Amino acid sequence: MIEVEVKARVEDPKRIERSIIELGAVPIGIENQADTYYNAPFRDFWVTDEALRIRSQGSKYFLTYKGPKMDSVSKTRKEFEVEVNDAGNMGNILSSLGFSPVTTIVKKRKIYRLGNYFIALDNVRNLGDFIEVEASINDSRNYEEEVETIFKLIEKLGISRVSTVRESYLEMLLKKNKKGIVGL
Repeated sequence: MIEVEVKARVEDPKRIERSIIELGAVPIGIENQADTYYNAPFRDFWVTDEALRIRSQGSKYFLTYKGPKMDSVSKTRKEFEVEVNDAGNMGNILSSLGFSPVTTIVKKRKIYRLGNYFIALDNVRNLGDFIEVEASINDSRNYEEEVETIFKLIEKLGISRVSTVRESYLEMLLKKNKKGIVGL
């Protein structure tokens, strides 16, 4: 699956939330998420622009692999995710295979749906407030059209294309903490 995503920093989350609702988005819910990221023993995910994480979301856990970003304007990438029953044991399996935990990103996420798009308002510990707009597609041949549609959607929310952010929360936090940028 291809996750087409655009993200931007948000200065006034309440205003953006009102704008999302005014566009007709339907609230899905609020989630508390903790994403523990791992680096591989055989290649450096910082260099290859990949990510492997275990997400804890309430009583559910997910193992997710994200491939390199596919363009220079969005966070679009291949993504594969499976639900796992036990995050601790999944972490133990990864560690036993040589994967090393890098850090954990903690966020509170308000989710909305607008047609085929999911809109998330994230408050990320130690980073601040962000909006992510994403869609999932099966065929990567026409993903650029989805990217453009998402840019038009965020512009309706008063967010300019030039203010979008391509870095992941992991990249932002590691840079902020100046932690292991080479060799995660």
